[in-house]
Amino acid sequence: MPEYDPVDPPVALTIAGSDSGGGAGIQADLTAMTAHGVFGTAVVTATTAQNTRGVEDVTPVPVDHVASQYAAVAGNFDVGAVKTGMLATAEIVDAVTEAVADADAPLVVDPVMVAATGDRLLSPAAEEAYEDLIAAATLVTPNADEAAVLTGEPVETPADAEAAGRALVALGADAALVKGGHLDGESVEGDVVVDTLVRSDGAGGGETGLTVDRFETPRIDTDATHGSGCALSSAIAARLARGESVREAVGVAVEEMTEAVRRGYDVGVGPGAVNPTALGGE
Repeated sequence: MPEYDPVDPPVALTIAGSDSGGGAGIQADLTAMTAHGVFGTAVVTATTAQNTRGVEDVTPVPVDHVASQYAAVAGNFDVGAVKTGMLATAEIVDAVTEAVADADAPLVVDPVMVAATGDRLLSPAAEEAYEDLIAAATLVTPNADEAAVLTGEPVETPADAEAAGRALVALGADAALVKGGHLDGESVEGDVVVDTLVRSDGAGGGETGLTVDRFETPRIDTDATHGSGCALSSAIAARLARGESVREAVGVAVEEMTEAVRRGYDVGVGPGAVNPTALGGE
């Protein structure tokens, strides 16, 4: 009889909505974590009726149940990193902020606020509630549209992205990754995506004590990018759970996303989704 021979992987936690179409949300998060050799746990904040054509319905989970899910995970697992995705309502944002306040683990905040169509997904109250969560974040990962919502300034160029990253660090985040997939193509030389990472070195933030890194990766000619933000933030969280630095985790995850998009899933009758199993290289 074979002997029991378990593995002891790092553990990460995703706090996000469920995607019935499987391409984003906790489904993409857990796949990306598994691809990195990390055991994924989950707190579901909302269920959605969606597919490759779009979102048809969203039902938030009761706030008390969100809190009890978190307590069940935090009280049982040695969580090495936490990431948040769609939090749906101001009350859930507040509950999650309170829950993670004492967490002894890196926190990656993916502020899911704006749909690919440009539609706002949250109420003004929920958007405002994000300020305290961002202040607690090890890393916040908005796309250009979300960075504009959070900072109140347009984000159309790499220079705008850097300014937004600086503003988000000034709000209290240790670091901000402003993703460049939605930047004005005319502002970027060549057919590339420019992602901007702004990090505080702990020396006071503001206009001093910051490090700025830009990552340029090839732009893949496709609309099948559903789940890209979820997969990227989860890949970063998984790498943080493995003990990597923010700079290292972001740099490798951003590079891997090119392959995740290139080898995307051609499923359903709408644009497909990225392939989180393409992440997790060494």
